[in-house]
Amino acid sequence: MKLAKLSLAAIVVAGLASSSFAADTLADAFKNGTVNGELKAYYFQSDNGKSTEDIFTTGVMLGYKTASLYGLSLGVTFQGSSSPFADDGGKDRYKYTMYGPGASLSEAYIAYNIGKTTAMVGRMFLDTPLVASSSSRIIKDSFEGAAVINTDLPNTTLIAGYVQKGQDRTDYNDSIGKFQKKFATGSLSYGELPVNAEDGAYTLAAINKSVSGLTLTAAYAYANDIAQLAYAEALYEGKAGEIGYTLGGQFYYNKIDNALTNLANTLAVTPFADDSITSYALKAGLSFKGINGTVAYSQTSDDDVATGVVNGSSTDKGLHRSELVSGLGNGADLLYTDAVIASPGYTRDTKAYLIDLNYDVTAAANVGVRYVLADDNYLDAKYSYSSVYGSYKFESLKGFSLGAQYEHQGKDADGDDLWVKANYKF
Repeated sequence: MKLAKLSLAAIVVAGLASSSFAADTLADAFKNGTVNGELKAYYFQSDNGKSTEDIFTTGVMLGYKTASLYGLSLGVTFQGSSSPFADDGGKDRYKYTMYGPGASLSEAYIAYNIGKTTAMVGRMFLDTPLVASSSSRIIKDSFEGAAVINTDLPNTTLIAGYVQKGQDRTDYNDSIGKFQKKFATGSLSYGELPVNAEDGAYTLAAINKSVSGLTLTAAYAYANDIAQLAYAEALYEGKAGEIGYTLGGQFYYNKIDNALTNLANTLAVTPFADDSITSYALKAGLSFKGINGTVAYSQTSDDDVATGVVNGSSTDKGLHRSELVSGLGNGADLLYTDAVIASPGYTRDTKAYLIDLNYDVTAAANVGVRYVLADDNYLDAKYSYSSVYGSYKFESLKGFSLGAQYEHQGKDADGDDLWVKANYKF
């Protein structure tokens, strides 16, 4: 479960203000900087019930951060990807997520740390509840803007941010994503298309851990012509002897502004009336000697949406504002009932159920199974997702890991997905 973090960069930058990382001169700031990187090789295969396509994509991420000079530091990160054996079918199937050859400067920020406050301006990866980057594909999406993180209040982290541009994984054609005034919304029902946000988006978040074991999270985001978004979560983690347990509850709220007018125009449908939609989820988990089990339930409201018009014809169940927007960026999907690969629980008037059981074979190896059932009353359909997954971190080669995920879609869904990932971090 992801908790709100500004970004890994922000955490590192905050630490640079300490005397052990501080520099006395500008030359020392660059000389004492740190380099980090990641090499990736991912193989994806997808069967949608009509055809099977696959793609093999390699990627590289290389970052550099200066040491702190009077509280100031600089960070840059380059990303690149290549799909050398991709055929036309694979390129088309994965053009929104995995086929985007090229290179990009995804992070280029200046950070300033004073006391328990860090401010960042420029391009950066973000990981907050409602504005977040995702590393589940080769290219990690990024944002351009400004963000501030503060920890002055005891056991409390406060975050404020403004993003004016987003970089998606690809440009939806044949190249790596570019920074533009559009934002991916990973849970949006109109496919993979981003939504325009000419005035950018704002977000606020607070995380409190004053009570031992209890994490309270609240977040708000506003993007003109997209939505007002709100998120809240209470997560408690405790232990009774050798048995660990987890209890969690979360709530989403959307108030749609102008009902995604820009996207409606793109799809040649009439703008929909202003609308709101909510979703809540509950989960409970137990763990004992490496065995971990979780059950979860979610329900998305049956909001009263207006009927859209597609090419002049009315449709009762077509391109509606019928799905909760979980946030901006591909990493903003947090719903407890997410399947390993799919995210079925955000659709209007849907109840979803999850059962997950996994085992920590060793400190470096984990295997698991997951089953998700989504009861979509809006479309009068049921979807099931049966998954197996595993990961292994090589102790003899620090930083190298392998992971695999397989998911079968059943009932009214039809398809299979296989992901195999190799990562080397340094």
